[in-house]
Amino acid sequence: MHTFLTISRLLSGMFRPQYFPVVGFLVLFLFTYMSLMPWQYKASVLTLVLLGTVLLPRWTVRIWRHLNGLPLHLLRHRQNRYFPYMIGILYYVFTLHILSQFHLPTYMRGIIISALMIQVTCAIINIFWKISTHSAGAGAVCGALVAFGILFSFNPLPWLCLSILVTGLVGTSRMLLRQHTLAQVTTGALVGTICGFIGIIIPWS
Repeated sequence: MHTFLTISRLLSGMFRPQYFPVVGFLVLFLFTYMSLMPWQYKASVLTLVLLGTVLLPRWTVRIWRHLNGLPLHLLRHRQNRYFPYMIGILYYVFTLHILSQFHLPTYMRGIIISALMIQVTCAIINIFWKISTHSAGAGAVCGALVAFGILFSFNPLPWLCLSILVTGLVGTSRMLLRQHTLAQVTTGALVGTICGFIGIIIPWS
């Protein structure tokens, strides 16, 4: 059992929902025609996404916890998640605004839009019920793969199967760690998949 818990903690740490936008941009810069862009441009965009969706929200929440004397484990409670959700939403909106200055293709901005939709949806659900954002982040990859497969006319099935497997493993790890129930991880994965698809496939302008 100890081994399963160790693996579960590792999976939870590796597949945090905040990493979805960074992974999305990294994949596009490595495996699409965007790889032809100058490395300075790619580095600037990735740095901005990393700061706006991972580092700044995390640092802000850490400072907030320190000022309020709130231990990390208490963020598991639904009532303590409102501030982190709001901070995440604000930073995502700010990041989306800054990225608009880089004249990115619509589908690339759609990655941030998808992540923002997940944050907003989970924040609303959190008012009434606890939902797994880890599962939502993993599910977003599944939805995004289907959307990109449609946009670029390629077969995403091999990567989609891998993503579904990872989503299942992440959800299982959250249950083994007693952070969520089956209903919470299933709902999270469903929310992430829908938002990941809609945010990219709709022609945002």
